[in-house]
Amino acid sequence: VQLVESGGGLVQPGGSLSVSCVNIGGTFADYSMGWFRRTPGKEREFVAAISWGGYSVYYSDSVKGRFTISREDAKNTVYLQMNSLEPEDTAVYYCAAQYYESTYARLTSFRNYGDWGQGTQVTVSS
Repeated sequence: VQLVESGGGLVQPGGSLSVSCVNIGGTFADYSMGWFRRTPGKEREFVAAISWGGYSVYYSDSVKGRFTISREDAKNTVYLQMNSLEPEDTAVYYCAAQYYESTYARLTSFRNYGDWGQGTQVTVSS
């Protein structure tokens, strides 16, 4: 597994941004995928996750209703569509892969993920 994120940038409050993560090495369909974010001085915070096959989807309370996670296995890609962005969403966003898991407990903790991308900066500011 080798994950590469893209799509970060600067957006005004209330705006939208989509970030994506492609696995350029290995099988993608058998992996559950998560998005996490980190701000300086804080641990990685769970944002969203989608199980292999897309059967289960989870969101943190802070992004529920605003963010949407999706996957396109034919393109080895997972997406995070972010709407109604707030300055508090400013962070480095990381995607991560976990093999063949689907439970909330396993997919919402960064400690359970073994493969990570390099991160992409999202800045929400006027």
